[in-house]
Amino acid sequence: MQFITTSFDELTVRQLQQIYKLRVAVFVVEQACPYQEVVEQACPYQEVDDTDLMAWHLRGMDSTGQLLVYARLMREANQQARIGRVITNPIVRGHGYGQQLLQQAIVQIQALWPSTTQINIQAQHYLDRFYRGFGFQPVSGVYLEDGIPHQNMILTLN
Repeated sequence: MQFITTSFDELTVRQLQQIYKLRVAVFVVEQACPYQEVVEQACPYQEVDDTDLMAWHLRGMDSTGQLLVYARLMREANQQARIGRVITNPIVRGHGYGQQLLQQAIVQIQALWPSTTQINIQAQHYLDRFYRGFGFQPVSGVYLEDGIPHQNMILTLN
């Protein structure tokens, strides 16, 4: 798998379409959370939001250019960063690509922002063990976001 990290402005229209198609397939259709018009109780955020404009977009692709995994990386205040929209394409789940993605996300954050001391993530609770395997620790109780149990987790960097 080839990983590429790009800013929003560096993405081509086709690359952006691949990202949005995968994000909508998973976060809207698979997880049954319609967005845009229903930004109230069940789904308080929009899948396509202005954060995309400021984020770095980490894409993992196969040799044909098919998008297999994706995450967006964001700089936060106080030497912190955030990983969001972590996705493994449903057609390749169970092959360890999510692990490769998260490892690459951590590496890319350290390369983009070397002074980063902490990485934050809003993790779906069923992935608690997965994220703990990378050193993330929960810093909140479990809460519902979009009807899905989540928890806030942090990874402290040395």
